[in-house]
Amino acid sequence: MLPLAPQDCRRLLVVKMSSLGDVLHALPTIHAFKAAGVGAVDWVVQPEYADLARACPDIERVIEFPRRAARVVFFPFIRELRRERYDLIVDLQGLLKSALVARLARGARRLGPSFHREGTRLLYSAVAGPRRRERHAVEECLDAVRALGWPEPEGPPVFPLRVPPYPGENGPRPRVAFCPRSRWPTKNWPVENFIALGRQLLQSVGGELHLFGGPADAAEGARIAAELAGAGRVENHCGRTSLIELAAWLSGMDLAVTVDSGPMHLAAALGVPVLALFGPTDPTRTGPVGAANRVLCFDKLTCVPCFSAQCARGDLACLRNVFPSAVAEAALEMLRRPSRPA
Repeated sequence: MLPLAPQDCRRLLVVKMSSLGDVLHALPTIHAFKAAGVGAVDWVVQPEYADLARACPDIERVIEFPRRAARVVFFPFIRELRRERYDLIVDLQGLLKSALVARLARGARRLGPSFHREGTRLLYSAVAGPRRRERHAVEECLDAVRALGWPEPEGPPVFPLRVPPYPGENGPRPRVAFCPRSRWPTKNWPVENFIALGRQLLQSVGGELHLFGGPADAAEGARIAAELAGAGRVENHCGRTSLIELAAWLSGMDLAVTVDSGPMHLAAALGVPVLALFGPTDPTRTGPVGAANRVLCFDKLTCVPCFSAQCARGDLACLRNVFPSAVAEAALEMLRRPSRPA
């Protein structure tokens, strides 16, 4: 393995460019680097996640990777990447593009992840141990710390983020977030189920219901809000927030009900109790991190988890068998727990 003590690592570069959940999974490893005694930590990330990286107090410099930019933008990226010389470069993505970025950076030591792909092993000085995919992605990233022989912080993983204060009014509680959409159609619990769940929660506990999603989720958010008009206080934020604004809104929630998505990981990283609905993916690997969270799934099918964006059965039975009544029961139980600190 790479012979380097943390106190001798004056500047370290992390390469983790996407996606939202994967970027958040890297935060405990970055925090462990700093806690071990590393000097400055820089981060290469795609522009859409750059503000989130800047919200991490353990990061000194964010370098934006222009994934879809023209050549005229790519060369300034190379100049920025090579501005510093690094004692250690850690690729936490494991893909060819991230390994090439690590190779272009100035530094002799390059550590790749145990889950490297696309022939990238040849581009690293070493890799962080054998591939073991039966663990959570956060644990896989932390292999980098263990491979170096550096100490890990005690206790649960730490997600260091500083986000703006909750921008909403001090209205009725509880505040419940719905994050109903994912990029994979097979991860999406039916919209009519979210409508039924929202109606039951508003009738049972009142409070406020907040809908979150990107621009592509605006139609579903508008439909849920329209169907719940008159049932209680509902605010639709779909397509209306930046990533940092989303984090600020989520930070004020008492509960987030989500599918397997980036906002699910963001809510969990912020310490918001998450009730996650899983279908084709494995919560052991990508579930919300934290003891306050809960996952509901229907795993009595031989095809689960299929890890596919297309349902081979054609009926999305793994999610359709997670009924609104069961989700409402779990949500109400979680809301009855003692309130988390502000």
